[in-house]
Amino acid sequence: MATDTAIDLFEQHRPVLMGVAYRMLGRVADAEDVVQDAWLRWSQADRDDVREPRAYLVRITTRLAVDRLRQVQSRRESYVGPWLPEPLVTDFGPQVPDTAEQAVLADSVSLAVLVVLESLSPLERAVFVLREAFGLPFAEIAATLERGEAAVRQLATRARKHVEEGRPRFDVDPAQQRDLTERFLAAAADGDLDGLMKLLAPDVSLVGDSGGKSKAPLRVIETADKVGRFVHGAARQGAAEENFAYRFLELNGAPALVFLVNGTIDAAIQLGVVDGRIQRVYIVRNPDKLATIL
Repeated sequence: MATDTAIDLFEQHRPVLMGVAYRMLGRVADAEDVVQDAWLRWSQADRDDVREPRAYLVRITTRLAVDRLRQVQSRRESYVGPWLPEPLVTDFGPQVPDTAEQAVLADSVSLAVLVVLESLSPLERAVFVLREAFGLPFAEIAATLERGEAAVRQLATRARKHVEEGRPRFDVDPAQQRDLTERFLAAAADGDLDGLMKLLAPDVSLVGDSGGKSKAPLRVIETADKVGRFVHGAARQGAAEENFAYRFLELNGAPALVFLVNGTIDAAIQLGVVDGRIQRVYIVRNPDKLATIL
């Protein structure tokens, strides 16, 4: 196989490989490293014997991601404060024209799902990603992980049960989420604490991720009163910053707010909505996780 053809084939499948790696690792930088390693393996392989390049590349990427996940899990145990996945700009657009397929892909990269995936073993996570997000048959997953098909089916059952039990049941209507996000922003910007409280579910929680590199709660904040007062205070501090701005973006398959100070991203905020009320507030302020958004 000619080198140019090898490059073209790899680039053709790069979005899928990044999709697998990001869902496995929850960080764009780690996913990019894994995909680069996959390219090195692909470029050095005897490609004439490869009948199905996509399956071959997914297999390499998955194995590399499993190895990388085992390495980073030990680092996350010493992470300062709550850990959230790195926000990912998503716009499936014409690449995924089917609305149902878009919904599946968006759900598989949602912050709520990725947070739950952190509690799975590397093998369980690999099986869940390959099966639920990409619809691979069990036989192919078994070959990828070098496990028996029966064992892979057991891993899939355990992983699916764990995810279903652990994931919050957020509403997924983008229009409703955008509307609540705009109202949340307006109430916070106006210093309207009563208005904020009306938007929050009584048992709302706020999860902030700074990695100890910027200001954010080191523990999850719970109840509407505490979350409302925290957001109210944080908004007052933010309004005092010079050259403060914000943008709406689609992150991890849903509407989100990105705040900028002097043109640099300072925070990304996304809301989890249930029955028209805000059930979860995710705030990412670790600068290492914000660098790839814009």
